[in-house]
Amino acid sequence: MSDAFRDLLRKVGSGSHTSEHLTREEAASATRLMLQQEATPAQIGAFMIAHRIKRPTGEELAGMLDAYDQLGPKLNTISSMTLPIVMGIPYDGRSRTTPVSPLVTLILAAAGCPVVLHGGRRMPTKEGIPLVEVWQALGVDWTTLSLEQTQAVFAETSVGFVYLPTHFPLSDNLVPYREQIGKRPPFATVELFWCPYAGEALLISGFVHPPTEEMARSAFALRGTRQFITVKGLEGSCDLPRDRTCIVGINQMVNGESTFERLLLHPRDYGFAAEEVPLLPTPKLLAEMQAVLQGGQTELSKAAIWNSGFYLWRSGLCPDLEAGFTVAEELLTTGKAAQKLAELTQAVQVIDGTTGKNLLKTSLY
Repeated sequence: MSDAFRDLLRKVGSGSHTSEHLTREEAASATRLMLQQEATPAQIGAFMIAHRIKRPTGEELAGMLDAYDQLGPKLNTISSMTLPIVMGIPYDGRSRTTPVSPLVTLILAAAGCPVVLHGGRRMPTKEGIPLVEVWQALGVDWTTLSLEQTQAVFAETSVGFVYLPTHFPLSDNLVPYREQIGKRPPFATVELFWCPYAGEALLISGFVHPPTEEMARSAFALRGTRQFITVKGLEGSCDLPRDRTCIVGINQMVNGESTFERLLLHPRDYGFAAEEVPLLPTPKLLAEMQAVLQGGQTELSKAAIWNSGFYLWRSGLCPDLEAGFTVAEELLTTGKAAQKLAELTQAVQVIDGTTGKNLLKTSLY
């Protein structure tokens, strides 16, 4: 048993009247003790449920992110014309609506904007379809690659995926606690704001509840994160809704100053208002995505253009939102997004094969 962790647990688990917030350093220490399993299972479970009831502060979230930075993996920087986009999407997946981020990723990468994704396998308590399964259906199996191999794919294609079970087992080892306590622990929030990229990036974080965004802004301010976007997206993801107003927060540097702007996007103003595309069984989902990549005009293709246009604009590759929509549609209809998928599939298959492993060793050493 960790006596140090017991003292931290006592602070957050003493009830509504006597519990205390942790300092940033204490939160980082508690997170390290849990990730490294120096705290006992009883202590870890107790902390998760107590901290969920108390609710983490921005300072605590900053400390937890500090620990993730210290112990977690990162993809190294690559040369690009724009800041890479890192998408923070709930690890427990989707259960109601079709995830559009894989299509958005291909469109952005085809336009020259690198994209870093991260996540794991099916995860409690939601057990929705995770991104990695969508990519597997598209022919890209990130689960087989080491971090070094993922880095090689990222450098070649501008798309990378940090897969928790392989690349960050310390964090993946805490996943069973989610099922045992029956609730999302604070780590589910940390994952939305974690940046597993070594250089400067544009961090996109999905959220559902407004207090989550407030925590993010506070934590980012403490950690010096100046370029980020928060999205009240579909099922907490970075996918912009089409059946309601999009609530987006944009933090950027203007004349050396960090500024935050609230943006309300009304899909109807741009001709994209519609009901959300429901989640389909995987074979049908794959067929729908393939149709989009072949230039088909479907509701899913409109969702892909709506989202990609926004992110092309915010990445700086397009001067305004309307130009973003035009470029996104062009990348689909001309087959360039489909070409990016073929390039990505080939890169993963080659690097994961015997020949690819030899090539990888040559390129690394």
